[in-house]
Parts: sequence; structure tokens; C-alpha cells
Amino acid sequence: MKRCVFTIIILAAAVSFPMCNAAANDQVPGAAQQEPVALVGGTVHPVSGDVIDNGTVVFDRGVITVVGGNVAVPAGVRRIDVTGLHVYPGLIESVSQLGLTEINAVRATVDYVETGTINPNVRAETAVNPDSERIPVTRSNGIVVAATLPDGGLVSGNAAVLMLDGWTWEDMTLKSCAGLVINWPAMRYTASYGMQSAREANRGATEKNLDALEQAFTEAEAYLAAKDALGKPGAHVPKTDLRWESMIPVLRGEEPVWVKAGRAEEIISAVEFCDRHGLKMVLFGGADAPQVADLLARENIPVVAVPILGLPARRHDPYDSRFTLPARLFEAGVTCVIAGGTGYGNERNLPYHAGMAAAFGLPKEEALKAVTLNAARILGVGDRIGSLEPGKDATLIITTGDPLEITTSVEMMFIQGRTVDLSNRQTELYEKYLLKYSQEDAGVIHR
Repeated sequence: MKRCVFTIIILAAAVSFPMCNAAANDQVPGAAQQEPVALVGGTVHPVSGDVIDNGTVVFDRGVITVVGGNVAVPAGVRRIDVTGLHVYPGLIESVSQLGLTEINAVRATVDYVETGTINPNVRAETAVNPDSERIPVTRSNGIVVAATLPDGGLVSGNAAVLMLDGWTWEDMTLKSCAGLVINWPAMRYTASYGMQSAREANRGATEKNLDALEQAFTEAEAYLAAKDALGKPGAHVPKTDLRWESMIPVLRGEEPVWVKAGRAEEIISAVEFCDRHGLKMVLFGGADAPQVADLLARENIPVVAVPILGLPARRHDPYDSRFTLPARLFEAGVTCVIAGGTGYGNERNLPYHAGMAAAFGLPKEEALKAVTLNAARILGVGDRIGSLEPGKDATLIITTGDPLEITTSVEMMFIQGRTVDLSNRQTELYEKYLLKYSQEDAGVIHR
């Protein structure tokens, strides 16, 4: 009887919630590479070297084995003729919330913010939904890998680098704990309607947040020192604290902190903080980064510029201040990576952010590096992806032209040698209504 009741409850739930599976995309992840593949006859863009006309790229078991021209393809290798097409390393999105949010207006689909202000133990990859509809839409535009970042509070948690294909978050994770995300306290001491009390309140809130950050890192450093002292006379065993445990790679300089800051005073404050605590820093956002470019270049701090296709930071800034930001940083000797993620599901537009930067002064080859090799290096996966070189993952795209141009189409994609389905909900809807109108024209259905 109990089994019967349980079955009825399950059936009732299925009837009551018919849309529960609607959030899952229909694309099937690619199977592991079964045979060596050679892409023959295309224009190969290694990014780390010169362009190769009529080139060949061979990969086996998910790893590139040969890149070059006039390559003799061995017997038993599956040949794919890509004559007239271009072979590029896949594009890399450096700032996103892919897999962590689906529809911002629906709270149940938002999983990038934890309660509290100090959450260094949060790991973004464990919350990723591999069936997100946003993932196939993003990769259909040539983006093969994305960093997904938690948000909220002062210390949001650890970013993860995801391959945009896989059955589970474990399958998708290329690198976990790619950087500790810090939202730098806003330093806007303006008063509302001239009210001095509002100015002081803003200043007080900023100082409180800065003190909280200082205290968190000081406690984490004390925790690490206590652990390192184990075995020495008089040492005591510290009580395990998952927050401080998760910060050990950052304190030892093994992983960077990703600091989100925009204004010049915020950037300077963050740099001083990282210097004081011996932290490797990556700046993202950085609307005012060109104003402190000398400092960033001297400290060897890379900048992830996001977004390029955006409004100026201030009303009196030039209209193209965002568009020219990468070029100005490049001229100052600062490594600049371009990201397109704005938190609204527009990661697919990444190549157009880079294209706009190229149109406004950034050398074209640097714009491509900003979404491939330089991005991979900043994310700590430059030995795996970002360029077409023997020994690296066969994570690449075949296109009809320059991927930074809006008229270019992505014809094929491989992630670690797996063939990736480039369809998505948008292409399915296109095909559906194309069929509808063709039937209308043929008189099969009526308007």
C-alpha cells in the first residue's frame, strides 16, 4: 500500500509540474575522441605563432599532435577538409556567471550569491547547472571555455574555469579555484542632495568594509602560520576553519585574488592591500584602469576589461572611453584581457567586445590574444588552451572568417577532441519558424 501511495505522489508531482524539465537543454555532450583527426587545407591561426595558409592540425585523444603546413597525414587518420575555412583556438570568456544563473528574475535559478560577506570557501563549480540553456547559446558563437565567478559580499568565493560541454559539473571543470573573488568596497563619498550626513554614512560604510577585509586576511594569515608551525615546540593545533583553509593557496601565492574595482581610488587601495598581504592580483572591471596604468604595469597586474560594449563610467567621459580602454592599457604595457559577461546572459557577444576594441586602437592580433592565449594565462590554464600548439588540448573552432567579425559563422567546434553540438534553443526556434513560413507559402497551413 505504501508503494502505491508513493507512486501516486510521484505521478501527481509530474502532472503538477510539467515544466520541471524545461530548464534542461537538448544538446547531447560530445563523446570522447575515438580516432585521430586531421583538419586539412584551412587557414590556421595558432595565435602563439604566424598564420599558416593551407595548414593542417592533427589531434588524437583530445590533444594536438601536429600544427603546420605541408603536413603528410598518416594513414588511419580521419581527414576533414576545411579548405576555405579558418582554424582558431576556441574563445575564452574570462568573467561570467554561466551555469550559476538562468533567469535573473526567477530566484530559484540564481545561485551565484551566498549569504554573508566573507565566503572564501565557496566554490563556483559545485553549483553549476550543466543543462543551462545559456551554455549552448554561448558556445555557438565560438566560446569554448568560460570562467564562472560567484558574487555578493566582500569575499565572494572561488572562480572556476569551465569547458562548455559535459554531462556534469565535474566533466566541465577545467580548473577549480582559479582565483578568489573580492568585491572591493565602493569609495564614492558623494552626498545625496548635498546632505553631509549621507557623505559621512558612505565613508563610514566603506571604512567598515575595509576593516572587515583586513581582519579576514589577518585571521587567515594567523591560521596559516599556526598550521605551518605544527611540529615545532609549543605549537598548538588550530581548530579547522574551512574559510581560512580555502585561502591558503591564495596566501601562498599559488592562486590570485580577482579584485572587482572600477574607480582609480579603489584600484589604488586594492593594490596597496595586495602588496601588504603578498597577494597576486588580477583586476577586473577597471573602468579607471588607464588612469593608474603606470602602477598596474609596475606591479605586473593584469586587467580583465568588462564590458567593452558599455556606457562611459561618468557622464563627462568621452563616448568611446570603454572602447579604447584595452588600447590605452596595451600602450602603457599592461596585460589586458577582454570579457563580455555582464551578468545578463550576453556572454555570446564576447567576440564583438574584442572586435570593438580592435576597431578603436588595439592591434588586431592583441585583440585576438585578449580572448584566447592571454585569457588562458590569466586563468592559469595557458598550458592547456588558448593557442594551437602540439601538446595542448584540442579545444578549437573552425570558422568562415575572423571570429571577431559579426558576419562570421562558427562551422565546427572541438573541446578536448570531442565534437560539440552547435545547435541551441535559438537555432531550434529559427528552424521551427522557418518551416512554419515555408509551409504558409506552400499553402500547407493558413495565416
